[in-house]
Amino acid sequence: MRLKPRLLIAMAAAGGIAALATTALAQSGHFVGTPECTDIGTQVQCSGKVAGLGGTTFTITVSAPGTATVTCTNPGGNIAPGQNFTTTVTGTSGPFATPRNGQSPFTVTSTTPTVPEGSCPNEMWTATVTDVSFTTATLTLLEDSTVSDIITVPVT
Repeated sequence: MRLKPRLLIAMAAAGGIAALATTALAQSGHFVGTPECTDIGTQVQCSGKVAGLGGTTFTITVSAPGTATVTCTNPGGNIAPGQNFTTTVTGTSGPFATPRNGQSPFTVTSTTPTVPEGSCPNEMWTATVTDVSFTTATLTLLEDSTVSDIITVPVT
């Protein structure tokens, strides 16, 4: 007869563990459809929707490789082409509080790249990034600083 109470306790513990595991699995945020990323000159801007959010906060990051076009302006105000360079721009939105319904629209914009030294023929010249050509962007969804989903999309 003593075996039955122990069996009941073991079953209750197993049920509690299963309930906790189900709760953890519910925090599986993901991108809905394919987010849109647009080349806006020297930056990438992406927008879309995420769902399945179950943490307390969420953040979306973007990373996009590209080729930057540089112009150089001399002290007299004349403009000449500079040395183009490859770069990867990044950006972050959030962290935001997770909405009660577990879904949210988002927009995230990258930073503008900085010009590396030596992009112009002379230190007296001013280098400026005038455009960056992007082909793809990788978006990452984090819930409570843990990666939930990653997607790479074309940049238009």
